Amino acid sequence: MKEDENFMGIFKYFKSKKPKPSLENVVSVENNRHNDKVIRCTLNQENDARTEGLGLDKFENWQMYYFKSHPGLYLIRNPFTNLGQRYWIRKCLEEYPRKPNKTNIDFEVYLEDWWETCYSNEVYDQSLLQKLRWTTLGYHHNWDTKVYTDENQSPFPPELAELADVVALYLGCTTFKAQAAIVNYYYMKSTLSAHTDHSEINLEAPLFSFSFGQSAIFLIGGLDKSVAPTAILLQSGDILVMSKEARLCYHAVPKILPASSTPWNENLNEVTEKISLYKYISQSVDFHKNMNRNINCNEWSKFGNYVDKSRININVRQVLKENQNRLQCDVLLS
Repeated sequence: MKEDENFMGIFKYFKSKKPKPSLENVVSVENNRHNDKVIRCTLNQENDARTEGLGLDKFENWQMYYFKSHPGLYLIRNPFTNLGQRYWIRKCLEEYPRKPNKTNIDFEVYLEDWWETCYSNEVYDQSLLQKLRWTTLGYHHNWDTKVYTDENQSPFPPELAELADVVALYLGCTTFKAQAAIVNYYYMKSTLSAHTDHSEINLEAPLFSFSFGQSAIFLIGGLDKSVAPTAILLQSGDILVMSKEARLCYHAVPKILPASSTPWNENLNEVTEKISLYKYISQSVDFHKNMNRNINCNEWSKFGNYVDKSRININVRQVLKENQNRLQCDVLLS
């Protein structure tokens, strides 16, 4: 294999600015030219009553695909409603970077509330806004040791746990439990280098990756960097599932692309007209309670300005094995 055909060679190709890379071979599940690489799969699942309260469409409307060259890799093409996308974008910006969650900014300065600080006293601090690269939830990923500990964790957001549970049940994963998440914040020049996700004790549980905002080229290869990766287009609302063999494969994001559409801004009134007062009252999560705030132009403008030139990715994983309540020292050292 030539050097430019391995993982790092392909990564450098798509990362390049001059010359700009061709997107011809970037796999899009909606492009019929790529039917030899992806297959639509149909799951006969009854709808979960929680979908609407989480900003999701009914199961019957979900479109899921698997990749022939990557067993265990699935893509659910944007099952979110347009208002649902606003809900999760706002969560990632307004709530998830708050303490006790951890962010990359903690290494420089302690901020109780990053988003509020950026807009404190009506002052727009763009430099601080662009410093956020990641925030961790639940079991906090240690970027130095790559090891989770019981002492280094905070409560996992219940609405995000419920979202992951609904997706897991759709896929037939009845034992999945969301215990850790990393929210990544990408700007148009951002990249994510090649890596594997192997810190969790339970590597048999799937990893769920949710994308919002601008699009991205996602590379996934094999168990080592000699394997040439497949380039996949990820768009706003897409859910990528890494399970089985794909769970430990090298992957990366070499380039952020301008979104071809902005579903978080489209047909919002049509969505709200279908929601009854009874459903508004009965939901256990806060999706409907915050509905009007997310539709209001003044309320949404700051979040819209951010996501119009950024990509947000939430990746959720299970840390512990089934029936395990806490991390064990002997397991960590084995």
